[in-house]
Amino acid sequence: MASSMRSLFTDHSRYVESFRRFLSNSTEHQCMQEFMDKKLPGMIARIGDTKSEIKILSIGGGAGEIDLQILSKVQAQYPGVHIINEVVEPSAEQITKYKELVAKTSNLENIKFAWHKETSSEYQNRMMEKKELQRWDFIHMIQMLYYVKDIPATLKFFHSLLATNAKILIILVSGASSWQKLWEKYGPRLPRNDLCQYVTSSDLTQILDELGIKYKCYDLLSTMDISDCFIDGNENGDLLWDFLTETCNFNTTAPPDLKAEIMKDLQKPEFSIKKEGKVLFNNSLSFIVVEA
Repeated sequence: MASSMRSLFTDHSRYVESFRRFLSNSTEHQCMQEFMDKKLPGMIARIGDTKSEIKILSIGGGAGEIDLQILSKVQAQYPGVHIINEVVEPSAEQITKYKELVAKTSNLENIKFAWHKETSSEYQNRMMEKKELQRWDFIHMIQMLYYVKDIPATLKFFHSLLATNAKILIILVSGASSWQKLWEKYGPRLPRNDLCQYVTSSDLTQILDELGIKYKCYDLLSTMDISDCFIDGNENGDLLWDFLTETCNFNTTAPPDLKAEIMKDLQKPEFSIKKEGKVLFNNSLSFIVVEA
């Protein structure tokens, strides 16, 4: 899945590994699971009312783990109803993994899958050219708005595709997380990638307010254990540094003064809490539910 994949390293395999280390050292997936279990059922309670089929659009579906959780909740809410699930995902590798996951998952008989290897803006352009806009009952964008150049236009477009009682679910880092502080303070001093932007729920809710779009926002606490970042020569720590700074081999290539400054900050209470000898970075997520 695209979760928190906010950067593209020149060394793709190292990048994928740094993202994997982030997931294994953080409560990101558990945090999403909690939302899916506690909030999602109420959120989708009316999306399929009086409909013979439910149309779901996944933007940046990644390898499909979270998508399949969402689909199981929709199935539970509407047993036996036919579901069309279309996925927009620019990575061929992720689409392959998604298809493999579907192939080995049971109880998907009433779901028809289609995958489109494209970005959200490519999908948008393709739809605009067709001039026949498909309506959707549920659209989700999980950890993918970092890659969108024109966020207001993207939100406006996908909001225009919502059917009656439909919803959009957006997940991204919270404005109350330490990512916001890290990006504000060090973003200008770190190598920037044109493909990704520093955006949090604070930016997003402001955009939605300006567009006059109704939404609800829920924040859930998530942490990332960055203790290994403070152990010299620790491989796990090195890969987590890459993820934190979106820089390949940050630990060995960064100017010593910059590294020392970030290292000092990351141990301060406004960035991380110290618990049972661990340093836990605030990775809190926002779940924004947009209404039709």
